[in-house]
Amino acid sequence: MRIDKLLSNLGIGTRSEIKKMIKQKQIKINGELVKNGKDQLDPDAAQVTINDQPVAIQLTKYLMLNKPQNVITATEDASQRTVLDLISATDSVKGLAPVGRLDKDTTGLLLLTNDGQLAHRLLAPQKHVAKTYQATIDGIVTDDTVARFKTGIQLKDGTRCKPATLKIISTSEKDNQSKVEITITEGKYHQIKRMFAACGMHVATLNRIAMGPLKLDQALEPGQYRPLSESEVQSLSKLK
Repeated sequence: MRIDKLLSNLGIGTRSEIKKMIKQKQIKINGELVKNGKDQLDPDAAQVTINDQPVAIQLTKYLMLNKPQNVITATEDASQRTVLDLISATDSVKGLAPVGRLDKDTTGLLLLTNDGQLAHRLLAPQKHVAKTYQATIDGIVTDDTVARFKTGIQLKDGTRCKPATLKIISTSEKDNQSKVEITITEGKYHQIKRMFAACGMHVATLNRIAMGPLKLDQALEPGQYRPLSESEVQSLSKLK
């Protein structure tokens, strides 16, 4: 593959920007300065550095992000910070996008990839991929609430949700709050907030901890990310 095309696909810059970097002697392949962006290289074998910093050559990228609050799940926005703004230039690739969305104030597991087929499998309604969240609820969640979630909550607008699993972690009568874990298999707009609103409760905090077989790495601080491991990618690829 041409060097300038590869680096462009990796999101390093436009071809004109890469040409300028080559002219400024910033790019090396296998320790040798690149003199012409049209030169060919083997993406599977070449070692690429920019300003002596290694560039990961992975045309298909899978990143696990621990999304913080006050960041929107979008690829670009004129006024607000997006999840892609958290990804460094050296880790970005062309077509990198979040799989699904988390609300601006919702935190936790977010997968970013340029693998469109995988994204489709994870998001397709007929696939019923489970998503698990931990939440703080203003209100006391009871066994009756758990039973309502199990049979399928009817939202205030009349929409009926698919059955969901609700587990009570703890309750505090003093604070009028509950800590819970919820697993849903669909992704309606503001679904969990609307489900609890239908029960007369308010979601104070919401944090996603799993999506299908992928679990949030507890070592990741909010705003941090890492590449998926080989086994994690394989577990997602096995989803039918």
